[in-house]
Amino acid sequence: MNLYQITNPQTQNSGSSVGACSLAPLCANKVCDKSLPIEDRVAGLISSLTLEEKVSNLVDSAAGSLRLGLMPYEWWSEALHGVAESPGVSFNSPNGSDFSYATSFPMPILMSAAFDDPLINAVASVVGKEARAFANNGHAGFDFWTPNINPFRDPRWGRGLETPGEDAFHVQRYIENLIPGLQGGLDDPSQKQIIATCKHYAVYDIETNRTSNNLDPTQQDLGEYYLAPFKTCVRDVAVGSVMCAYNAVDGIPSCASEYLLQDVLREAWNFSSPYNYVTSDCDAIGNIYNSHHFVDSNDAGAAVALNAGTDLDCGTTYLNLNASVAMNQTTVANVDRALTRLYNALFSIGYFDGNSPFGSLNWSDVSTPASQSLAYEAAVEGMTLLKNDGTLPVSKNVSKVAVIGPWANATTQMQGNYEGVAPYLNSPLEAFQSHWANVQYVNGTGINSTDTSGFAAAVAAAKSADLTIYLGGIDTTIEAEGMDRTSIVWPGNQLDLIGQLANSSKALVVVQFGGGQVDDTAILSNKQVNSLVWGGYPGQDGGYAILDVLTGTKSIAGRLPVTQYPANYTSAVTKYEMDLRPNSSYPGRTYKWYTGTPIIPFGYGLHYTNFSFSWSSTPQPSYDISSLISASTTTYKDTAPFTTVTASITNAGGLANLGSDYVALLFLSTSNAGPAPYPNKSLVSYARAHDIAVGSSQTVNLPLTLGSLARADENGDLVLYPGEYVLELDVDAKLRVEFALTGSAAVVDALPRRAGSYNFTVPVYPQGPTSG
Repeated sequence: MNLYQITNPQTQNSGSSVGACSLAPLCANKVCDKSLPIEDRVAGLISSLTLEEKVSNLVDSAAGSLRLGLMPYEWWSEALHGVAESPGVSFNSPNGSDFSYATSFPMPILMSAAFDDPLINAVASVVGKEARAFANNGHAGFDFWTPNINPFRDPRWGRGLETPGEDAFHVQRYIENLIPGLQGGLDDPSQKQIIATCKHYAVYDIETNRTSNNLDPTQQDLGEYYLAPFKTCVRDVAVGSVMCAYNAVDGIPSCASEYLLQDVLREAWNFSSPYNYVTSDCDAIGNIYNSHHFVDSNDAGAAVALNAGTDLDCGTTYLNLNASVAMNQTTVANVDRALTRLYNALFSIGYFDGNSPFGSLNWSDVSTPASQSLAYEAAVEGMTLLKNDGTLPVSKNVSKVAVIGPWANATTQMQGNYEGVAPYLNSPLEAFQSHWANVQYVNGTGINSTDTSGFAAAVAAAKSADLTIYLGGIDTTIEAEGMDRTSIVWPGNQLDLIGQLANSSKALVVVQFGGGQVDDTAILSNKQVNSLVWGGYPGQDGGYAILDVLTGTKSIAGRLPVTQYPANYTSAVTKYEMDLRPNSSYPGRTYKWYTGTPIIPFGYGLHYTNFSFSWSSTPQPSYDISSLISASTTTYKDTAPFTTVTASITNAGGLANLGSDYVALLFLSTSNAGPAPYPNKSLVSYARAHDIAVGSSQTVNLPLTLGSLARADENGDLVLYPGEYVLELDVDAKLRVEFALTGSAAVVDALPRRAGSYNFTVPVYPQGPTSG
């Protein structure tokens, strides 16, 4: 037989640095003939498989083919904020041996609070490199089902910690920097470091009954909010794969929606490269029948998902496709179409030939000193100061410190979820003990406890200390995948203990952890609580990051990426209310539309110093819309540059007299451009200035695109409307400038219209909307 010049073929998979085509007998298959185009090689492999073998390779635990020498492959690996434990990922033991750990960065919700796009790209580059090193050495697959890019719409959502926050524009910018870092750049998407996966497509942000929900947002909100991050991920930064969600949208399960998967994803956003594939969320194909009751059987559920364009089943329902084909519910051609996309994807990471430019990454590239330093910096940059009377940064005269609370000695807590094995976990307590000679630690209470037996010891420690640091909030026992919160108040008796500590401490600093916010009214209004810091889930070096921002070794400059709502918001608004815009009986969602008064607004964050501001350049007074459109040269008009606003930021000094970072947030508002209601304001640009010394200034550039000025109409199209606009710097409008758009309204990005009907091959039963 012709081995295509392969000599001494290997008999076991040793990673892409060698390649599957070095294995016998696969090396004799047409897929390994390097003289052929990849298209022909993939077709040759597929034609060699029996229907049973084909079907067995459309599930995440793909069986391969023993007969052909095609190795089994696990498609499901995770790397949300570092290589993470999952079916495709394995860590050696003991910790310290090769491939026994990977860098564990903060959760996305905290990293996003840095509002630092280069930081996100740097973190993603490390995660992608370490993931590829694991894959090259047989400790992971090459497909990583990350990131979670559903906006954090409802404060109760159990998975908000996995996301960059509530604002769609912020999420889009995060993705623009994350995906190229993970996949190894944008120069050649056919040669990837790893394959990233944007999830969960679409309108997924409820854990309660998540496998059976039908969520029906307006087309206006769909185009402007729910789909916007996915458009960026697919159209603009060439993600390799997309995961369809558990829920239905407009009555049709997402993984069976031809509108979402074909009309929008593949046609409008050009998700049509040979290596682009769609995977289901895990068991979402089975849920088409079992939970949504959209069809009459699992055979039919597998068929409608495959026909709509879901190529891979995380689960086992696609193993029914033999029966689906036999009953003419789907075709062998559709099976082959899915396999074609999957095997082309494997070619994009060098799986078959072992010729990837990333094939040499190895254990020496994992958890390097630079990566460890970056994990610390990412935690520092996201820390956000919510209250301070001058107690922070901690005085150098402090010598005796009481450390109290259920996060005080946190280790694995700091990793949140979708975590891997970290090289180390430096707790706050460990860091504090390294800095202060006299630290007394008392747990005091649990995250969600009613037990007060630890209060007395905590109060006694506070009374004898120069400074009390309480570390609490929420963790993944309160917010998690599969578990929404029912309340946004501080859980258990933590506020009771904080109140007693406030009455007993010389100075009290509260550090609040968790992804979702809790109502801080009691802490903000209590003058005996001197300072409040939000610390999210800070990752492997969270303890030292907390220490250094409290002591002023590092400046604190993060901004909340979500709104902190009052506790009664959850009784006024059901989590199933998908509309963002307010009406006479509904207060709206996110900072853009909420008509109530937030406890702490989106984008809020204090500093240890004072700043002054001035414009360096501002927009022209007026622009003609048609001229803007005709001058644009980009493929997609919504990405066309509009102008760049620049502002000078001066560190004027303060009590602490420290250098500091500063995050410049630029908001846009209008009261007459387009149809009412008008958003309160919209984030349209941001940038982070670093290390501004006292008395010094830095200029920040704040670019604007046509899309950042646009609003969605009732069809979900993004439209530039004539009218007067206002740009404001920061949440409290430190600077303000006006400009106008004139002429006729123009669409800069169109959302495809739904067809009147779709031709399913089986009887289907669309759902009505879920309500709570």
